[in-house]
Amino acid sequence: MSESKPPTPTPADTYKGWLFKWTNYIKGYQRRWFVLSNGLLSYYRTQAEMGHTCRGTINLATANIAVEDSCNFVISNGGAQTYHLKASSEIERQRWITALELAKAKAINMQAESDESGDDCPAVPPTSGQGGGFRNSEIQSTLRTLNSKVEDLATCNDLIVKHGSALQRSLSELEGIHVGADMAEKTRQVTERATLFRITSNAMINACRDFLSLAQTHSKRWQKALQTEREQRVRLEETLEQLAKQHNHLERAFRGATVLPPSFSNPALAIKGGVSGKGDASDEDDDNEFFDAMEDPAEFITVPADPKYHRRSGSNVSGLSSETGTDDQSVNFDELSLASNPESPQPLELEPVRQRRTRIPDKPNYYLNLWSIMKNCIGKELSKIPMPVNFNEPLSMLQRLSEDLEYYELLDKAAKCQSSLEQLCYVAAFTVSSYSTTVHRTGKPFNPLLGETFELDRLRDCGYRSLCEQVSHHPPAAAHHAISEKGWALRQEITLASKFRGKYLSIMPLGSIQCLFDKSKNHYSWKKVTTTVHNIIVGKLWIDQSGEIDVVNHRTGDRCHLKFAPYSYFSRDVPRKVTGVVTDKDGKAHYVLSGTWDEKMEFSRVMQSSKGENGTEGKQRTVYQTLKAKEIWRKNPLPEGAENMYYFSSLALTLNEPEEGVAPTDSRRRPDQRLMEEGRWDEANAEKQRLEEKQRTARREREREAVKSASSPEEDAQVTGTEASEVSDESTHPDNYQALWFEKTDDPVSGETLHIYKGGYWEAKEKGSWDMCPSIF
Repeated sequence: MSESKPPTPTPADTYKGWLFKWTNYIKGYQRRWFVLSNGLLSYYRTQAEMGHTCRGTINLATANIAVEDSCNFVISNGGAQTYHLKASSEIERQRWITALELAKAKAINMQAESDESGDDCPAVPPTSGQGGGFRNSEIQSTLRTLNSKVEDLATCNDLIVKHGSALQRSLSELEGIHVGADMAEKTRQVTERATLFRITSNAMINACRDFLSLAQTHSKRWQKALQTEREQRVRLEETLEQLAKQHNHLERAFRGATVLPPSFSNPALAIKGGVSGKGDASDEDDDNEFFDAMEDPAEFITVPADPKYHRRSGSNVSGLSSETGTDDQSVNFDELSLASNPESPQPLELEPVRQRRTRIPDKPNYYLNLWSIMKNCIGKELSKIPMPVNFNEPLSMLQRLSEDLEYYELLDKAAKCQSSLEQLCYVAAFTVSSYSTTVHRTGKPFNPLLGETFELDRLRDCGYRSLCEQVSHHPPAAAHHAISEKGWALRQEITLASKFRGKYLSIMPLGSIQCLFDKSKNHYSWKKVTTTVHNIIVGKLWIDQSGEIDVVNHRTGDRCHLKFAPYSYFSRDVPRKVTGVVTDKDGKAHYVLSGTWDEKMEFSRVMQSSKGENGTEGKQRTVYQTLKAKEIWRKNPLPEGAENMYYFSSLALTLNEPEEGVAPTDSRRRPDQRLMEEGRWDEANAEKQRLEEKQRTARREREREAVKSASSPEEDAQVTGTEASEVSDESTHPDNYQALWFEKTDDPVSGETLHIYKGGYWEAKEKGSWDMCPSIF
C-alpha cells in the first residue's frame, strides 16, 4: 500500500485528499480521490475525473461517521450507502474525521435554516418576459455587489500580508538592536506598522462581515429559485419524453393498423386520448382512446374502436357493466344484498368495529457489516442461511401471504359479475395487486416455524376470514385459505425457492393459487412470477417482478395472459409495466389490461382485432380496437411515516397487532418477531437462534421416531449407531409432519395437488380449545 499525500487544505468547507476505499474481496482497498464540499463527500478514481465523472456521493447531513481503528473509519447513511475508508496514518484519519464532523454540523444547520425559511422566502418563477427581465436584472445587480465585496476582500488580504510582513521584520530588527539612540526610532516604526496592521485587519473584518451578510440575505432566495428551476426542468423533460412516446406510438399504430376509424385521422384527438403507462388518462374525450403495449414483438397494439360500437354498447353489447358505472352500481348492489340476504349476520352489524393500530415503533438505525455475513452464503439456499434480524421485517412469511387480501374488494366485485370474462378481469387485477406492497419492502420476512399459523379474521370489518399454516419446513411451504361472505374462496400453497447470486437475490414461488366463486361455480388458478432483489451488496436495494402469469378459468376455458416486463435501463417503456389479454376458450380476445404492478391497472373491451406489421423478430403483432379504458384497480397510499415503519401498508401495520383468543401457534405470539418490532434487536437475535435450535431438535426427534417405527428390533442397534449422522442432514429427510388444519388433496378441477383447509380452526377458537396445538415457541 503506497503512502498517500496528506489532504489538501482548501478554503471554506472544501477538503480534498487521497483515501483508500473498500471495493470488494478481490480488489480490496483501492486508492480514490475524495472531495468534501458543501456537506457532500464525493470520490473519483483520479483527480482528472473531477470535471466529468463522479463515482459516488454521500450526504453528510443524514450520515453516521464511525471510527473502527487507528486508520479505518466508516461513513453510512442508514444502509443505502456505506463507505469503508482507510487513511495512510492516524494523523491523516483524524484530519478527515474533524473535517467530516464539521461539514456534517454545517450541513445540518443549513438544512434546518432552509426549512425554516421556506415560508419566508417563496421563490415564484417568472411567468412573463417582464418578470424574467426583472429577475435577471436583480441577479446581475446582486452579482456586481458581491464582486465588489470580493475585490475589497482581496485588497484587504494583500494589505494584511504586506503590513504583517513589515511588522514581522520590524519586530525582528527590534530584537537585534542594543539599547541606545536607535531604540526610540525603532519603537516608533513598530508602533506605526502595528497600527497600520490593526487598521487593515479591521477593514478586512468589516469587509467579511458585509460580504457574509449580503451572501446570507440572498443565498436562501437563490436556493429556492434554483430548486424551482430544477423542478421546472424535470417537468419539461417528462413532458418531452411523454410527447416523444406518444408520437412514436402513433406512428407505429398508423403503420400497423389495417382498419382505422374516421376519427383517428385527427392527430390531436389521438394524442389527447393516449394513455401513458404511469400518467393519468385524459378525461376530455369520452369516445376514443389509444394506447400501445408493443415493446416486445409478442405484444399487441390497441387503437380506438369505431364510434358505432359506442352507440351499441348501451343496448345490445353484453358484459359491459364495468364500463358504465360499475363502481356506483356495485355500491348499491352491496347495500341491497346486505339488506335482503337472510343469511347475513345481522347481529354483527350492531357490534362496534375494532379500531386497529396505525403505527408501530420506528425502525432503529443499526450499523451492520453486510460482507461479514454474506461472504459465506453465495450459492446457498436462502432458507438455510442463518440471518440476523437486521435483514428482516417484523412480519412472518405467513403474514406476508395474508397481505394478498389487501385488495379483497376486487374479488367482492368479481363475485357480482354476470360475465365470466369480466369476472376474469377482476381476478387478474387482484393477481397484480398482490405485488403492490413489495415495491419498497426490501426486508426479509421471518421464516415460519413448522406448525406456525396465522389467522386474519376480518369478518366484521370486511366480510372475510383467513388462515395460514406452515405445513413443511424443508422445503418451506405454507398453505393459505380465505373465505368471504360475498361468495368467494381463495386457497394457495406456496413453496419458495431462492438463490443468492452475489449481486442479486432471486425468489421463485412454486405452487399455485386458486379462487372459487359460489354463484358462478367458476374455478380459477394461477402461479406467481419471480421476484428479484437487486444491489444486495453495493448500492440501494430495489425489487423487480418479472415473468408471465396465466389465469385460467377451468370451468369455461377462459384465460388471461399477464406479462410482467422486467426493468431495463435502455427501455423507453414505463418501469414495472404489466399488460394482459383476456381470451375465451377459442382464443378470441375480449378485454385488454394495462398498467403497472405498483400503481394501477386499467382494462378496456376489445371490439375488433386484426393483424398488424411484423415485429423485430418477424412476428405479427395483433391490433385491437377497444373502447375507452377504465381503471379497475389503484394502489392505496402508504400511511404517514411509512418510510420509518418498514414501508408497511395500512393492513401490514395491523397484522402483528396482539389479539386475544388466537392459537398459541399464531405468528403474533412469536417472541423474536415481537422483540424486533419493539426495537430490541439484540434480544430478538438471541431469541431467533433459540427458536431455530428448538425446531432442529424437534425435527430430529420426529426423524428418530420415524426411523424406530420403521425398523425391526434386530436393526435397532445398527440404527442407533448411525442415526446421529443420518438425522444431522436436514435436507435429506422429509419433515414427517402432519399439518393440523390442512390436508394434502388432489384437486379434481385443476389436477393439482395441494394442501386444502379441512376445517376445525374457527370452531376451536370459538370454544377456546387449543389442546391439539404443538408448543413451538
